[in-house]
Amino acid sequence: MPSRRTVLTATMGVTASLAIGGTAHADDKKLRSLVSRMTLPEKVGQLFVMRVYGHSATAPDQADIDANLSEIGVRTAAELIAKYRVGGVIYFTWAHNTRDPHQIADLSNGIQKASLKQPRGLPVLVATDQEHGIVCRVGKPATLFPGAMAIGAGGSRDDARTLGRISGAELRAMGINQDYSPDADVNVNPANPVIGVRSFGADPDAVAGLVAAEVKGYQGSRVAATAKHFPGHGDTAVDSHFGFPVITHSRELWSTLDAVPFRAAIDARIDSIMTAHIMVPALDDSGDPATLSHPILTGILRGELGYDGVVITDSLGMEGVRQKYGDDRVPVLALKAGVDQLLNPPSLDIAWNAVLNAVRDGELTEARLDESILRVLRMKARLRLFEEPYVRQGDVDRVVGTRAHLAAADRIAERTTTLLVNEGGLLPLSRATHKKLLVVGADPASPSGTTGPPTGVLATALTGLGFTATALSTGTAPSAATIAKAVAAAQDADAVVVGTYNVTAADAQKKLVEQLVATGKPVVAVAIRNPYDVAQLPSVRGYLAAYSWTDVELRAAARVIAGRAAPRGKLPVAVRRADDPTQVLYPVGHGLSY
Repeated sequence: MPSRRTVLTATMGVTASLAIGGTAHADDKKLRSLVSRMTLPEKVGQLFVMRVYGHSATAPDQADIDANLSEIGVRTAAELIAKYRVGGVIYFTWAHNTRDPHQIADLSNGIQKASLKQPRGLPVLVATDQEHGIVCRVGKPATLFPGAMAIGAGGSRDDARTLGRISGAELRAMGINQDYSPDADVNVNPANPVIGVRSFGADPDAVAGLVAAEVKGYQGSRVAATAKHFPGHGDTAVDSHFGFPVITHSRELWSTLDAVPFRAAIDARIDSIMTAHIMVPALDDSGDPATLSHPILTGILRGELGYDGVVITDSLGMEGVRQKYGDDRVPVLALKAGVDQLLNPPSLDIAWNAVLNAVRDGELTEARLDESILRVLRMKARLRLFEEPYVRQGDVDRVVGTRAHLAAADRIAERTTTLLVNEGGLLPLSRATHKKLLVVGADPASPSGTTGPPTGVLATALTGLGFTATALSTGTAPSAATIAKAVAAAQDADAVVVGTYNVTAADAQKKLVEQLVATGKPVVAVAIRNPYDVAQLPSVRGYLAAYSWTDVELRAAARVIAGRAAPRGKLPVAVRRADDPTQVLYPVGHGLSY
């Protein structure tokens, strides 16, 4: 890590201009002075947050160099910054940015060093999607928490705030200073393919309270929180990564449902809000996605809701924002709509030059860019990035994945597991009568690349609790042969535990569970993603909702199955009947205990 003297030297001009009375406070006069000294290309760069491949800012693996050359036209993160002067970088697991905490800290320091050594160099916003649950970029040994819907089932604002505080402290120790979390969408559509358990639930007031609590936790740890996806992505059956969703809520319904958590986030002084690539005709009937909508971003978010923080787009590589306009028009239209940060365009060269040319041609004014740059610099100043751009490796060991943090995550998870069905008092399972367990089910890939597989985690946890458990992965689409193998294995077990993953009426998982029930062996099911699975499997006598398949949630479910913990979660969404979706099978607030 660079020495303290190096840090001070590298940031001397900027830091000296911003320090007021020895504090991190920065007034707009000094920030505006910084903006006034920037060249137009530097200003354009400050508006972009870009992906880059590699574990190192200067010496990535050859495969990552090749990927960078192919997609961005640079070899490394340092070259990306030197060429485009980007104001932010986003980390992804698949881009090989997040191998382990010490490597992440080194990468972050390398990115800051590359930026600060440039003429008029500025610290960089280093961001990632660390929602926890099913969207998580930094894995073990960092602390992994239950996801939003699990936290919604727990219902504790204190737990949401603790999650933000601990996760924020760990991210900051690794040099990540902006987190694209929490999800502020109100998930009222069980068929929602992109939000689902990423939402705290279906009750706008409950979601709002948890959003505000998590924001305060993150920002108390000096990590910028980001409420997403404005104006609300909770009622869609289309994934905006692959299509263009349309939300048909009336203006009145939007105001009393979707807007509520965003108002709470603004009241909690959230640093940034992310847009959604969705159409909401009641808010803007132009046919444009919200990301490109001046009536939505400037008229409603800025004007009506009074938000003056940073507005960032969702990824500009998603189909929801690319169907109507070309990649050269999208960033320009987003800025005209009121956006401040342009996230991850498919071609940075096309997007960067499009914005530059829009200013030179008069479509965008330099003053318009200055507005957004000032908001971005204000956020960097609040995060103390001008004074403390680098992180120390010693803080990684002191903060990341500590025993106390891991214990806090386990305690929180234990308050989220929801018991939906318990016919005949099947649960908790007794070691005396159900000693030998077979654990089958889906084994989706770990959200962070470091947990699972779910069947193995459940079997190991149950064995540790005094059972003898064997894991048999059957997948999300088990074949007839796989089902037969599971049924045969069940003959030697006293009970079967099955992990279900988004079961539908025609799903092979449903056939698996029904044939396991037909053996006469007690079957306990654990929904490891959406809690709606229970509606498809009425023959199961014991059903739990874990809301995700990360280890912390699965271990909590195992403790509930074993009776080492009482189920305390309450459904934060309604589960409707499979044969008649107009009828509620289990309402919001349903949850059994023992």
